Amino acid sequence: MARLVIPQRRRATGQPGRSPAARSRVAAIVAALHEARPEARVELEHESPFQLLIATILSAQCTDARVNKVTPELFRAYPDPAAFARAPHPDLERAIRSTGFFRSKARSIVACCRALVERHGGQVPRTMEELTRLPGVGRKTANVVLGAGYGIASGIVVDTHMARVATRLGLTRQTDPVKIERDLLAAVPPTEWIFFSIAMILHGRTICQARLPRCGACPLRPHCPSRHLEAALLAAKSVRAKRRGKEGARVPRTKAAGGRTGRNRRGRLHPAPGRT
Repeated sequence: MARLVIPQRRRATGQPGRSPAARSRVAAIVAALHEARPEARVELEHESPFQLLIATILSAQCTDARVNKVTPELFRAYPDPAAFARAPHPDLERAIRSTGFFRSKARSIVACCRALVERHGGQVPRTMEELTRLPGVGRKTANVVLGAGYGIASGIVVDTHMARVATRLGLTRQTDPVKIERDLLAAVPPTEWIFFSIAMILHGRTICQARLPRCGACPLRPHCPSRHLEAALLAAKSVRAKRRGKEGARVPRTKAAGGRTGRNRRGRLHPAPGRT
C-alpha cells in the first residue's frame, strides 16, 4: 500500500521575490525616485565626514532640522575630534540639550572622539568594521557617514522611515533593521545604494508618512501594493468619528445639582464646580 506523503509547508523567509518581475519593479521604483528627487542629499548640514558623524549621532530620536540649529555653534566651539575628546560633559550636554537624550549623546560623542584620536589619528575611518567599533556608532550611522560623507556604497541606511516605506512597497517583510537591510541589498543594485538610502528616507518624511501617507501625491504609487492605504485610513477614521458621534448622542445631558450642564471632551458627564 502506497504511503501518503504530506508535503511540508515552506517556512516564510521574509525575503521578497527575486523573480525578473520583482527586479523590474525595483528598477521602476528606483527610476521614479530619481525622477522625483534627482538631487537627493542628506539634510544634516556638514562640511566634513567628521561633522556628519557627530550630526548623525545627534539625530537619534531628533529631527534633522533641530540638529541643524545646534551644530553650527557646536562645531565652532569644538572644531575637531580632539576638542570634543577634551570637552567637559556638563558643557557639551548644555550645548546639545535641545536634541534630546543629551546625556547619553554627550557620553557617546566624547567616547567616540577619544577613540578617533587614540586609534585613528583624529580621522574618521573609511570602513564599516572600523566605524562600528567606535562608541555610539552602529551600522545605520556608519552607512550614513560612508555613503554621504565618503561616497562609499557600504550598505543601505535603515531608519524608521526606510523600514516603513520598504515594508509598504513590499520590498521586505522583516522588522529587524539588519534583516531589512539584507533584503534591500539583495533587491537594489549596489550602484544605487547611496541614492536609494537618501531618497527613500526623504520620501518617508514627506510623502509616505507614518500616520497618514499621501498616496495621492506619491510618485511611487504605480509600483506600490499599499497605494490605497491613505483612502483606507481616512475611511476608518470617518467610521470611528461617526461611531463616537452616535455614542455621544446617546449620553443624556443632565444638570448637576446647583451647577451647569455638559460633558467633558471625552463625552463623560462632569459634575458642577465645587461638587466633586
